Amino acid sequence: MKPALAYGLLGLPLAMAALPVYVHAPAYYAGQLGMALSTTGLVLFLARLVDTVQDPWLGHLIDLKAGRLHGWMLAAGLLLAISFAGLWLPPVQGAALIAWLAVMLIVIYTAHSMLNIAYLAWGARLGNEAVLLNAAAWREGAGLVGVVLASIVPGYLMAGQQVEQGMAWYALAFALLLALGIVALLYRALPWLGGGEKQSWREPLANPAFKRLLLPYFLNAVSVAIPATLALFYIRDRIEAPQLSGAFLAAYFVAAALGLPLWVRLATKIGTAKAWRLGMVLAVLAFAGAALLSAGDVAAYAVVCILAGLALGADLALPPVLLAGLISPQHSPASYYGIWTLLGKLALALSGLALPLLALGGYQPGIAGQGGLSLALTYAALPCAIKLLAMWRLNLVIGATQRKPKS
Repeated sequence: MKPALAYGLLGLPLAMAALPVYVHAPAYYAGQLGMALSTTGLVLFLARLVDTVQDPWLGHLIDLKAGRLHGWMLAAGLLLAISFAGLWLPPVQGAALIAWLAVMLIVIYTAHSMLNIAYLAWGARLGNEAVLLNAAAWREGAGLVGVVLASIVPGYLMAGQQVEQGMAWYALAFALLLALGIVALLYRALPWLGGGEKQSWREPLANPAFKRLLLPYFLNAVSVAIPATLALFYIRDRIEAPQLSGAFLAAYFVAAALGLPLWVRLATKIGTAKAWRLGMVLAVLAFAGAALLSAGDVAAYAVVCILAGLALGADLALPPVLLAGLISPQHSPASYYGIWTLLGKLALALSGLALPLLALGGYQPGIAGQGGLSLALTYAALPCAIKLLAMWRLNLVIGATQRKPKS
């Protein structure tokens, strides 16, 4: 097995776990297990709050454990597999179910972050930019396969008669793939090259190049999260083709996977930052067209999905590589990625504010044509505006890099 492939495999189960927890667990507990919808929402909010604030601390802890990273990842993987199965097979009912959901979510979020931050930090130590780009392409490609599986299989299982049994098999498949990914990473991928100097989680913020990169990364993450949050609303009530939702999402993710090697090749020729900027340009062109679509524009929206998916490939593969190049060999990367993942989760949380924004514009879910302009502008035009701000800030990063004196 090639080292880059061995490194990338873990991306599949990590993505395979995330989507069902965020999307299917609320419906499962409220619809199948009878928990009140308001209670379910409150538990999800509080658990996500814990998840968001703990990442910098976990990054710092991973730096301290750099010499024992094998044990760290094996323990995190075991914790994630057990808690993921426990989420779908609760042994309690009634009031105890609330506590069970809260504990399982917090443990899942913590174990997933333990693995993901260490995984990204491991990738930052693999070698030069060409090696990093290749490894990132395998990681994000495997992650996209995981996203496709997670978007199809749990939804099919939830629609069946034996939901618990089906999700138990899904949890077992996830555990096996997770074990394969961790073993491949630890024993077949390129080795961890050391953690550098021990540092506080705040010390990465003393790196001016890192601080310059944070704002374009965060703005870009928000611009991606908003249409992801509103996609099903847009397909149902703007394009009026809910029966094609799966096909549109599949086209989006498949295009992202196919585009990964193209972005890697482009980045090796013109530089990672400039390639990412071209990906942003492509995303703006795609979503600008989406703002002009209306009911029945199925073919045109399919083109939007393909172009936006190609642009997503750049958003997935290139920013982590750009960050890795800013971390000196004397510093540990996990603290950097702890702050990095915090911003990604914050962007996802902020994208939820698009829903009350739609309500202010007169949009009502399920009523075709009601507030349709508000939906089109929020789904497409607003992300384009935020993406343009991200491009402007990225240009400052590129300019600062070009002005840096050569040693």
